[in-house]
Amino acid sequence: MVTRPAWWQTAVTVIGAGLLAAACGSGGSPSSGSSPSSAAPASSSAAPGPTSALCQDAAALRTSIDNLTHLTVGKGMGDQIKADLADVKAKLTAFTAQAQGQWQSQTSDLTASLSKLQTAASNLTSNPSASTVSATVSALREVSASAGSLLSAIGTKCPSVAASASPSM
Repeated sequence: MVTRPAWWQTAVTVIGAGLLAAACGSGGSPSSGSSPSSAAPASSSAAPGPTSALCQDAAALRTSIDNLTHLTVGKGMGDQIKADLADVKAKLTAFTAQAQGQWQSQTSDLTASLSKLQTAASNLTSNPSASTVSATVSALREVSASAGSLLSAIGTKCPSVAASASPSM
């Protein structure tokens, strides 16, 4: 019978530690009951910056990408695509600054696919045709794929971002 109370004590300790870790992982600060050595300082070189700011920028980027990739491509949509594209680029720039070099491969891939979409949208605006619509749709699919890859990678630090990491296209 002596081991049963010890088991419950261990279970409560493990659950409490898990809840503390979850609370701290979502941008909160450790409770006053935790030891000082268990919390890393915000200025730690391992952290890219405040996780909450990083996750906020990632969420803003995800929303902007969703807006872009959920457009119906057709004649006369080039200007709307360009406007949404400019918003994605601005959000990507803010996120990249906050990420401080993390996910560089994925952000580079997304930047490249956004450049291709910029060209396709310009062609759609200047020469609306079935072929420019098709090229724009293809470019949007590429943006969606590279964005999904980036958002999935970000999900290791920001789980809420990964929840919808694959924009539909």
